[in-house]
Amino acid sequence: MLLYIIRRLALSAAIVFLAVLVLFLMLHSIPGDPASIALGPRATLEVQAAYRAKMHLDQPLYYQFAIFVGSVFQGDLGSDVFSNRSVALTLSEQLPHTISLAIAAIGWSALLGIPLGCLSAIRPNSLLDRVTGIFAVGTIAVPSFLVSVWAILIFSIALGWFPVLGAGDEDDIIDRLYHLVLPAFAVGLGWVGYLARMVRATMLEVMNENYIRSARAFGLSPQTVVFRYALNVAILPTITLIGVGFGGLLSGTVFAEIIFSRPGVGKIIYDMVLARNFPVVQGAVLVTIAMYVIVTLIADLLVAWFDPRVRETL
Repeated sequence: MLLYIIRRLALSAAIVFLAVLVLFLMLHSIPGDPASIALGPRATLEVQAAYRAKMHLDQPLYYQFAIFVGSVFQGDLGSDVFSNRSVALTLSEQLPHTISLAIAAIGWSALLGIPLGCLSAIRPNSLLDRVTGIFAVGTIAVPSFLVSVWAILIFSIALGWFPVLGAGDEDDIIDRLYHLVLPAFAVGLGWVGYLARMVRATMLEVMNENYIRSARAFGLSPQTVVFRYALNVAILPTITLIGVGFGGLLSGTVFAEIIFSRPGVGKIIYDMVLARNFPVVQGAVLVTIAMYVIVTLIADLLVAWFDPRVRETL
């Protein structure tokens, strides 16, 4: 197990490094002069030159990248170009909003999707299975930003059940949870279908195993066979999917954060890309990538803990 953990940590570090390198090259390949775009057309040549010197834009790319990587290892993500505020401090204020939204979205989708998948596997090709299949495919097919718009029109404007915009009062946990309902619903709806179909497929495969037949032969109830014996094995791929889904939601909540006008890492990345504020963009994407890798790493370690066979695959 220790060797597996070391190998996964090394792979995760390599993934983060390559992702940061690709991000760095993509940001610097955007057409236009970053100084003139960030400062506006009225900026003098002296101000633009000072900006380039501050951002090390007058240095070769490899030198800029080395400075960025060195600062990251020291815990310094840079400073905001316009406000000179610490990027790490800015992200520390935005990240809890994104994490809470991702947890709420993947949490309620797992609570609904996993039982739906189990019920479909218990009675394959039944009416319940077909209805669940149609529902799962439908939720997967509808984009989250479209669900966000519909949710606002129906539940906020037409019915008036939930607030339209914002994240609520920071000092009132009930109000924050109240503002979290619609964004979590919009972001997590598609994952209900993913989880339901994954659990159904793995459950059907596990239900044909010999130990399941033996459990049935001993006269155990179908509920005991499914939830005590089959689900313990079938849930392992679902753990990986939940980890990937949660990591993806950390960066995929940008549409919900923009539509619902919520603070978060996704929204700040969007705003800073438009402003060509490279330090904030690089720091935000780096934190998002690191969080994604950490979550998927934890999911892989959990699967390896429950299934020793996985430890030999890497």
